[in-house]
Amino acid sequence: MFIQNASAATLLIWGDSLSAAYGIEQNTAWPKLLEQKLQSEGYRYPVINASISGETTAGGRVRLPAALAEHKPAVVIIELGANDGLRGLPLAALRSNLDSMIRAAQGTGAKVVLIGMRMPPNFGPLYTGKFQETYAALAKERKTALLPFLFDGFATRAELFQADMLHPTSAAQPLILQNIWPVLKPLLKK
Repeated sequence: MFIQNASAATLLIWGDSLSAAYGIEQNTAWPKLLEQKLQSEGYRYPVINASISGETTAGGRVRLPAALAEHKPAVVIIELGANDGLRGLPLAALRSNLDSMIRAAQGTGAKVVLIGMRMPPNFGPLYTGKFQETYAALAKERKTALLPFLFDGFATRAELFQADMLHPTSAAQPLILQNIWPVLKPLLKK
């Protein structure tokens, strides 16, 4: 993690285990790879990864105001909702919590990237469809950047996931960054 200085705008990653480097070395995780890419491309954004394994949108919603006040981010990447879905929590709560976090971040002047997830088909087409639609609808409504699916392009490649088949391996982290970068880059300033 960078030490913030007065001339640098902070980038806050607000996620769950998929961003918290669950089961892998921190220095191989996509937030660390993002930090390195920002440096190599001349962007002066300290990266604060405040992701917590097991976090739900309800927990993220409660914690976010203090983090916004402390870090004063210019950009917030919200990667939450997978744990809500895996627990079968109500989609109305998912939407309300994500919406609250987007509005809170935008209310401080931060730009937001919303990262969507998809649920396994065993949750049924109604739940999985509405779960996925929640991210697109919120991004459109709140005029925020959207990555529809964090694992786009490699979700079916079992060798890129840990034994639980939920958490990506170190080898998958560059692919996650490849998905995030085109959505994030237009929001950055040099």
